[in-house]
Amino acid sequence: MENFLKETKYLNYSNPQFDAFLQGVHLHGTNKEKAIQLYYFVRDSFLYDPFHLDLRPEALIGSSILQKKRSWCVEKSIVLAACARRIEIPSKLGYSIVVNHIGTERLEFYLKKREIVFHGYVELFIEGKWVKCTPAFDQRVCRINKVEPLNWDGETDSMFQAFSGDQQFMEYVHQYGDFADVPIALMNAEMKAHYPHLFEQEFNSKEFSFFHM
Repeated sequence: MENFLKETKYLNYSNPQFDAFLQGVHLHGTNKEKAIQLYYFVRDSFLYDPFHLDLRPEALIGSSILQKKRSWCVEKSIVLAACARRIEIPSKLGYSIVVNHIGTERLEFYLKKREIVFHGYVELFIEGKWVKCTPAFDQRVCRINKVEPLNWDGETDSMFQAFSGDQQFMEYVHQYGDFADVPIALMNAEMKAHYPHLFEQEFNSKEFSFFHM
């Protein structure tokens, strides 16, 4: 359990940027109540943006992410995991491959496939068990895509909705497992295996950017 509480290079929660960030939320109550408050705060503090991906080590440090207004699921998960450890709630980082069936045509154009590799989520240890939550899609993005925001009660796993109405929304096709820190080398290797063109060309425009190790 100690591994899931300690500060790391990427989950650098003692950095003053976390002091400033956490001033925006009043954490109170039990660990479960605090975890729920953190989940919603992190989810809605950043606009979800999967079109500007940076896999370089310096870009995935928690304090660096906190200086942004937009972030993708991996970045939001890093922030949530670091904040949880900051208030002594053990946290793990989880990653998977997913297929999103709603509103991803533009992203698929750049990725050249339907699978979204290294989708990030978080596991928090609450009241004697690990519980999963996914802080990626904020309320604004959900309104745009006409889906309900993903809620979390601190007791049951909250991944992405399986359906939106009668339409399938998110399908998990592979699990990488959970990690005490960001597996930066594995992330770059898997992205390269699935999206080799992103590593062979330069992508740095307002519409889409991709940086790697």
